[in-house]
Amino acid sequence: MEKRVKGCSILRGDITPPGDKSISHRALILNSIAKGRARIENLAAGDDVYSTMSCLRTLGVEITDSGGTYSVSGLGTEGFVEPADVLNAGNSGTTMRLLSGLLAAQPFLSIITGDESLRTRPMDRLIQPLRSMGAEIWGRGSDSLAPLAIRGGKLNGIHYTLPVASAQLKSAILIAALFANGNTTVEEPVQSRDHTELLLKAMGVKLKHEGTRIKLIPSASLSPIDIRVPGDISAAACWLIAGAIHPNARIKVLNTGINPTRTGIIDVLKQMGAKIEVERVRRESGELVADLSVESSDLVATQIGGSLIPRLIDELPLIALAGSFARGTTTIMDAQELRIKESDRIGATVRELLKLGVDIEELPDGMVIRGRGGLAGGERAKQLTGAGCTSHHDHRLAMTLGIAALVSQGETVIQDAEAVAVSYPNFWQDMEKLT
Repeated sequence: MEKRVKGCSILRGDITPPGDKSISHRALILNSIAKGRARIENLAAGDDVYSTMSCLRTLGVEITDSGGTYSVSGLGTEGFVEPADVLNAGNSGTTMRLLSGLLAAQPFLSIITGDESLRTRPMDRLIQPLRSMGAEIWGRGSDSLAPLAIRGGKLNGIHYTLPVASAQLKSAILIAALFANGNTTVEEPVQSRDHTELLLKAMGVKLKHEGTRIKLIPSASLSPIDIRVPGDISAAACWLIAGAIHPNARIKVLNTGINPTRTGIIDVLKQMGAKIEVERVRRESGELVADLSVESSDLVATQIGGSLIPRLIDELPLIALAGSFARGTTTIMDAQELRIKESDRIGATVRELLKLGVDIEELPDGMVIRGRGGLAGGERAKQLTGAGCTSHHDHRLAMTLGIAALVSQGETVIQDAEAVAVSYPNFWQDMEKLT
């Protein structure tokens, strides 16, 4: 699909982002392992979460939709059935990795695959710890790539140090640990998003935290939990960036999750001088939620790296765009994980933003962005120029290019714009509400 977006003179309005994708995956999977029925409201409407739902149904889980509220009938730890066909995770690395943790404990053979992009993403870092727990797993490319064949069985707890900060990998091990004999300890180099831990605690699992070390003590069973999924801050970030870099903008993003392991985008924008307000902070279903207001801002450059990266890994293309409208040079480092997302997100971001006139340079582990100056007398000192771009079938890049188009002169044509459906199917419609 081709999307044409013209620069606009004003951005105004309120947006409610879709349900958080990370939490939605986990709410479905963990309630499937619980024994009993749970209701999930505001589930993320996107291809990735539907992939998880489809795989769980194939494994025997009853999931029904009643006007947007989903009901999950959990099977407990022993009720899953052997799939009659290959499980398809689509484009979703979260689906493949988290379900591998579940399948590693099942007494049957499963094969799980994904689309062309997912079949290029590394799986050896997943296979190794699950094998250490006692599962038999094989993969393409000397056991490093999907499809994965998994013959599960009795597992034992392990003490494992993650090679990288990865919430997907951590969660896969913790899910497998629910079925294991003995305790499991996972250590992270720096803390990644903790939605799995919060849900497990709420469902009655004993977890102990010591810094970046997590110890799980298996429970006899999980209690199902009703949950209203908060708005996805990664989706909200699009409008936070748009509001900050547009010369005539005032946007409010409602009901957004502000889990501290995910709010690096807010911290960075404030550090850059963005006019952001966090309002009506409350807790819903164990997660912090707030309304976020943003308006046109005079931004300054910043340096991003180290322990901050896991807290905003999905928002880095948007931050690169923000850096192009700041005074000074913004540097993003320690983000080599972007190379193995839905696209090589470093290379793709640099190539596409260059087409629009951004002064950006590729690094092995990040980007350097030389800013075009802040706001000057209510007008942008230098605008971008519309061009022909492509999303590289990457939903994060498609949305970044859409926001860039709003602050560009002329028209921007975005190829493969339908990629937004992975996480934010209504992105283009919400954009129209603001312009």
